Amino acid sequence: MRGVRPKPFNITGQTTSNGWADMHLLQTPAWGDLKAAFGWSVDRIQKQEHIVQVLVRRFPFGLALAYVPKASFGMDFLELLPALDELCRKRKAFALKIEPDAIEDDALSEKLIAHGFHPSPHTIQPRRTLIIDLRGSEDEILARMHQKTRYNIRLAGRKGVTVRPWQDLETFGQMMLDTAERERFGSHVPSYYEKAHSLFHTKGACELLVAEFDDRPLAALMVFAHGERAFYFYGASTTHERNRMPTYLLQWEAIRWARQAGCTSYDLWGVPDFERDILEDQFIKRNDGLWGVYRFKRGFGGRLVRSAGAWDRPFNRILYTLYRMWTARQGD
Repeated sequence: MRGVRPKPFNITGQTTSNGWADMHLLQTPAWGDLKAAFGWSVDRIQKQEHIVQVLVRRFPFGLALAYVPKASFGMDFLELLPALDELCRKRKAFALKIEPDAIEDDALSEKLIAHGFHPSPHTIQPRRTLIIDLRGSEDEILARMHQKTRYNIRLAGRKGVTVRPWQDLETFGQMMLDTAERERFGSHVPSYYEKAHSLFHTKGACELLVAEFDDRPLAALMVFAHGERAFYFYGASTTHERNRMPTYLLQWEAIRWARQAGCTSYDLWGVPDFERDILEDQFIKRNDGLWGVYRFKRGFGGRLVRSAGAWDRPFNRILYTLYRMWTARQGD
């Protein structure tokens, strides 16, 4: 199989002392810069080495929702809560939404409730995911995959599919739009992927990979790395040459890139929010929502994980109730 050589992994300024090293990628300054370019304002609250990045989305009539994506939640976070409340008041936020960087846990839920948070029906990031363990040799990682997935990875190589780093962000953006329309999921505008690539790629924290046959792009994905964690956020494919299984080799090369970048885990980022027995019983029957991607992702041998989900801290009960009614309609 054709390998991919990543650039040296070095996130500028990423040291234990500056507070960013152990944070989730969605808490990094680069992610804040990305969201700031597409309608969010960004604030960062710091107490000694503890930092929380807050995204604020504006609504009509000067109202706003404050959002903290994937922050580490513990005593450090609680110490910053008064400052977060003050920021929300200044920004006229009717609620603070947080999605802790933590798995589902009763003790965490009790702590959140004790500090004025309520479970939110509206999550922004996928609640359930599959995480691949990248420790061990490549052969050991392959051995943890389903036999059919290993077969498809090797089949793609035998059928002439190759994978390489790619710089054609314009074509990738269009491929994302086409895939989203075909598979009925949401997509960003093409310029979003260009901005994400420009912010992270120069730091060695992102790579755009394309799978080709006879120099024709068949599928592409954007993989990110921060610390010891890698994330598969964006992927797209065409309807051409599907029998050559390009997406399987593409995902394998992204995994190899993540390992060479120093990562020990690879987050496939989003599957239907059901227990494994239900997922395994229904993935062949269903194509709606994330069921199609689960059918593909399950074969890579990841551990099924459910996060702590979204939690809201309302400041204006009436506006918060209207917000919940609006988000409920969006999900219909």
